[in-house]
Amino acid sequence: MLIRTLRDISYSEVTPRSVYLTRRSLLLGLPAAFVSNRAQAGTGLGNLVKSSFSTSEKINSVRDVTTYNNFYEFGTSKEQPVQLAKNFKTNPWVLSVEGEAAKPRKFSIEEIMKLAPLEERIYRHRCVEGWSIVVPWVGYSLSTLLKLVEPTSNAKFVAFESYYDLKQMPEARHAGIPLPYVEGLRLDEALHPLALLCVGMYGESLPPQDGAPVRLVVPWKYGFKSIKSLIKIKLVGGQPPSTWNITNASEYGFYSNVNPQVDHPRWSQGSERRLGELRRRPTVMFNGYGDQVAQLYAGMNLKKYF
Repeated sequence: MLIRTLRDISYSEVTPRSVYLTRRSLLLGLPAAFVSNRAQAGTGLGNLVKSSFSTSEKINSVRDVTTYNNFYEFGTSKEQPVQLAKNFKTNPWVLSVEGEAAKPRKFSIEEIMKLAPLEERIYRHRCVEGWSIVVPWVGYSLSTLLKLVEPTSNAKFVAFESYYDLKQMPEARHAGIPLPYVEGLRLDEALHPLALLCVGMYGESLPPQDGAPVRLVVPWKYGFKSIKSLIKIKLVGGQPPSTWNITNASEYGFYSNVNPQVDHPRWSQGSERRLGELRRRPTVMFNGYGDQVAQLYAGMNLKKYF
């Protein structure tokens, strides 16, 4: 008797998007809003450069990554953004890069898409709450954009700001955090090649709940540092504010590097749970990117500067 065995199918092996989108979503039991989001925002990005920065770990499913989100402008529960962001308008879109720069300028999303070849980077992504995912993000190093505006010698940090509009984000009234959402990196962190200016995932443009149309992905830091729906980048001389640090500095440090030795006051950071798995796995320093980024923090007390 023949016994049929099953294997995991990678996202690249599925039927072309125009055929599978609605049918596959129904078969998997995805919410109707997910189908709508993919239909209006999931534009295929064509041939992508495979990145040497990618991990070889198993990628999480599209469903895991697009239906379980932190995006307080669209609700404080993980399941709300996929529903409440479905009508988020991301075109036209302009990203302003300003501050301590010799050539400050504004970039349309069309210009951003053409600044450099788009790479597929499979990154580990670790959230401060203790869950993790592996995602094939699409974009290129943030340094590509920053170098175009020529940071001056006065630039020491980079400040980021998300889009905010109560007409499109009425649930933000109940977010419990100051908005618009802001974040920051030290300039050398922002210029590190791992810091990704991200315009897509799974070979398609970003859906609204995952930060459309352009976001940051900083894989060695906790997920809240990877700010979504960027509208402003500002080069500054001093450490900029960051939303969760403003909200509760004792729990959310400015650096927020993934560090199993520094617990959150309300839970351990020593282990994590990958979405789709029951078991927990040990948390790795810098989320496994220590070989690339540890030198950025040489001599720093990472328990003090958490």
